[in-house]
Amino acid sequence: MPVSPLPDFIVKDAVTRALAEDQGGRGDLTSLACIPAGQEAKFYFKARDGGVLCGLQAGIEAIWQMDPDAMIKCHMADGDGLSPGDIIATVNGQARALLAAERIALNFMGRMSGIATFTRRYVDAVSGTKARIAHTRKTTPGLRAFELQAVQAGGGAMHRFGLDDAILIKDNHVAVCGGVGAAVRAARQHAGHMTRIAVEVDRLDQLAEAIEAGAESVLLDNFSLDDLKAAVARAGGQVTLEASGGVNLDTVGAIAATGVDVISVGALTHSAPNFDIGLDWD
Repeated sequence: MPVSPLPDFIVKDAVTRALAEDQGGRGDLTSLACIPAGQEAKFYFKARDGGVLCGLQAGIEAIWQMDPDAMIKCHMADGDGLSPGDIIATVNGQARALLAAERIALNFMGRMSGIATFTRRYVDAVSGTKARIAHTRKTTPGLRAFELQAVQAGGGAMHRFGLDDAILIKDNHVAVCGGVGAAVRAARQHAGHMTRIAVEVDRLDQLAEAIEAGAESVLLDNFSLDDLKAAVARAGGQVTLEASGGVNLDTVGAIAATGVDVISVGALTHSAPNFDIGLDWD
């Protein structure tokens, strides 16, 4: 699936901070000790498992920050499917620099490809239904843009990026405001006409109140399958229905079959296993 690149300044900043953290004050002591200055080398980024590629943009940036003259030939693009042994990119440059950049490049690529691959498993699990798999804000601090790009690479749908994207009234907002309807009405008075309002409900009887108050999306939190089906019937397409809570690869198919529009899955970003990519010598 084609993936939109991240803005350069976001990638450069994150990679610069990661390289600084890794190298400390003295740089890569191992490469400085073992590799002669000026030694050239050729390496390949290779997939060691099957999945979905993401994070290549940051991997390339790590190489170029250490060796601006490195020659990189990409054989694949973010969003492409991977098979074990696939060559992702070929890199020629200064051996010291390439080895100093290796771990940071692989950390970004392994983390992002892991999320993309995990997301694709969820997307495949709801194939044949209308449900879309969406991310949440349960992301690694400072790396949200990368992790949500990876969700996109895996075929996931975009939720809100941050608190300023949309109004999402959660259970604590409802409690403070004194009820679902009161919270939605207050939000409607505050919001501009371009701002979407969603509200979380944890009981079926709150659904009508949310719709009557003017919510455009209703998040059904930890509903049983029977209650999800009932909510779909009662809503009658008036609002977007999002299921959340208790979602995993064993349950997501049955949740999708109830007819909900969106299933949000925090595990996409907080529990995705790392994807194994290596940098191999020619």
